[in-house]
Amino acid sequence: MTLRPILIHPDPRLKTVCKPVTDITDDIRRLADDMLATMYDAPGIGLAAPQVGVLGRMLVMDCVKGEDEAPKPMVLINPEVIWSSDERSTYNEGCLSIPEQYGDVERPASVRVRWTGIDDKDHEDQFDDLWATCVQHEIDHLDGKLFIDYLSAMKRQMITRKMQKLKREQARG
Repeated sequence: MTLRPILIHPDPRLKTVCKPVTDITDDIRRLADDMLATMYDAPGIGLAAPQVGVLGRMLVMDCVKGEDEAPKPMVLINPEVIWSSDERSTYNEGCLSIPEQYGDVERPASVRVRWTGIDDKDHEDQFDDLWATCVQHEIDHLDGKLFIDYLSAMKRQMITRKMQKLKREQARG
């Protein structure tokens, strides 16, 4: 497994609508392993392929938080929300591509998602609470949308300027 660099906003790849993954190859399996390792190392609870510069519809996530709970790594290829609840929830979201910045985003509280697994089989499941927020956040990445796109224009511009400054500092670093 290889830790991959995580792209920092603004980067045009983060605003790109990703192409479907057509075959589950060894390269895709390696990418999934790398993405999980990168996500855990960051540390984060979700990571989408465009965040590591791969413009394919694939994400990884694991929302298990408890020290005494077994991790539940998931790899979702070509995920799509097929149902969402009328009930809404608001979560203070962050993003590995927008480090140390957070904002309240309202989304459906529960979603049903269909995807292809790393096993090349079709899967479908309902996600609630943090899992629902996470899977919607990561699917947004596959559609070129960031959590800051849900915030006011002023807050979005402020965060974007902070990220531009961070990238300049990293480039000098």
